Amino acid sequence: MKNVILGTAGHIDHGKTTLIKALTGRETDNLKEEKQRGISINLGFTYFDLPSKKRVGIVDVPGHEKFIKNMLAGACGIDIVLLVIAADEGVMPQTIEHLDILNYLDVKRGIIVLTKCDLVDEEFIELVKDDIREKTKGLFIEGASIVEVDSVSRRGLDKLVQKIDEISEDIEEKKTDAPSRMSIDRVFSLKGFGTIVTGTLIEGKISVDDEMTIYPSEKKVKVRNLQVHGCDVKTAYAGQRTAINLSNIKVSEIQRGDVIAQTGSVEESMMIDVNISLVEHCKKSLKHWDRIRIFHGTKQILCRIVPLNEDEIQYGESGYAQLRLEEKIVAKKGDRFIIRSYSPMDTIGGGVIIDTAPKKHKIYDESVIEALKIKEKGELKDILEEYLKLNLSNYITLKELVSYTGEKEEYVKEGLNALIDENKVFCVNKYYLHISHYQKLKERVIDILTKYHKQYRLRNGILKEELRSKVDNSLKVKDMDVILNKMAEEKDIKVQDNLVSNYDFEVKFNQKQLSIKKEIEDKSRKNGLNSLMTKDDICNKNKFYEEVLEALTGETIQKLDDAYYIDKKVYENVKKDLLEYLNKNKEITVAQFRDITKSNRKISIVMLEHFDRNRITKRVEDKRILY
Repeated sequence: MKNVILGTAGHIDHGKTTLIKALTGRETDNLKEEKQRGISINLGFTYFDLPSKKRVGIVDVPGHEKFIKNMLAGACGIDIVLLVIAADEGVMPQTIEHLDILNYLDVKRGIIVLTKCDLVDEEFIELVKDDIREKTKGLFIEGASIVEVDSVSRRGLDKLVQKIDEISEDIEEKKTDAPSRMSIDRVFSLKGFGTIVTGTLIEGKISVDDEMTIYPSEKKVKVRNLQVHGCDVKTAYAGQRTAINLSNIKVSEIQRGDVIAQTGSVEESMMIDVNISLVEHCKKSLKHWDRIRIFHGTKQILCRIVPLNEDEIQYGESGYAQLRLEEKIVAKKGDRFIIRSYSPMDTIGGGVIIDTAPKKHKIYDESVIEALKIKEKGELKDILEEYLKLNLSNYITLKELVSYTGEKEEYVKEGLNALIDENKVFCVNKYYLHISHYQKLKERVIDILTKYHKQYRLRNGILKEELRSKVDNSLKVKDMDVILNKMAEEKDIKVQDNLVSNYDFEVKFNQKQLSIKKEIEDKSRKNGLNSLMTKDDICNKNKFYEEVLEALTGETIQKLDDAYYIDKKVYENVKKDLLEYLNKNKEITVAQFRDITKSNRKISIVMLEHFDRNRITKRVEDKRILY
């Protein structure tokens, strides 16, 4: 079922609240001060049912200039606006400002309601209509139906209701499958219930018992109860005026402008990239570092503007800019906002958010402008690629990408998989890298290996851990393994056990080294298991022998620990005998191992400890079992 939010707009005392009471039978001015002064100060909320059985939520916003921030809070989520203009006064300054606001918030449908028609004659009404048509040229409400009403006598109300019903048929369905999000416009407490927040659910759905988060405080809350138009419901959907009874939080911990959303689905930022448009009639341009107010959702934030493609954004024109905020914003790409000048507070424009997590930009940078164009109008996978391209030194998680785009996780995954298939993105366990990030890591690995081989010509390669620390110490071992495996598949490197080398690297011995190689291998083979040999036993502190020994280690010589070496064939035979014994007997003692190897206790302990370290065996009390 479609959920329709109807909002009022118009100058003070043009009959908005009276019109809503005539349509619904309910009073939206609830504050004592409102009743005494005869004007709306805060937001009013009510509902009524259309002939088609659709229930329409109504937001009655204040018209007085002093309460414009309340009007902006109420404008969030409006589907249809009733632009209320009194027939005896016509279009007034506040009428134009409200129209500007609604236009920038991308409200697409409206009806012009001419109130107090019984106070003037038909000729005057026609003059007012002509003025309305002139003043609404170029705005979303240009050409909208003008319905004449008198709320006291109820003249024209049936026609107005019929017109609302007709327009409501064309309203697009809200994004109920997106992560849930609602800008809070009221916070209060009721005895026996506790903390309650209200707002228009922007997207997604919220159900009783859902775990949510209040932003920007990031306080975790639980949905205790839900109401839509005064009725208890199990689930509220995007487009509905919703009251949420929360547990685990006090009224004092929430304020208007906060956002309640699915945990991890939105980003907080102190800087946003935007596309801004300025109204012409205010004659107000914006130049570098001007201080302005932006109204986003139900929140007002002060900020400084940095135009990106011009020195100044002229009135009546648009341009890309970066806003440096004075407090955190909780927003998503595509969100709309309103701009008001710092002083005096006039509505001078609006815009759309393009990036909620940008880096600081320099002005006149064409690459920045092109990237913003892609983000503004590109497909989801283009936006994902651009974000990863701009974060080449970071390892980005799926959660971060979901939060950045504001899209459902499954859609983000689909976009990422498409980029992976196109070889534009590389997945490293739970991280996503742009392919150019991977290429830089690859270049770094090859450069390190090339220098290493030049310095250590007789070493088979560098240890994985040493390589990881030189490439990027923030990478985890398992992540580095994925990168190295990909490079090995592409035949850029070789990975043998715990050593890494360039793909075409081979150890090459000269005649003197070949002679030393034969001497070391003969010596270790003859020694067998008679005794354990140290480096000094083999090399006698000769650096040429030490260099050759290092090259042979892992090939024909086996290193048991930091001190001892053994012939590789002897080692493999011992390992084979041990595995056969354990497969048959399940466990072995040091004495039993000594007997099957015909060695001594010291050699047996050193070798068994080596097998323990390499997860071939595992010590249980005074015995070994297979790992």
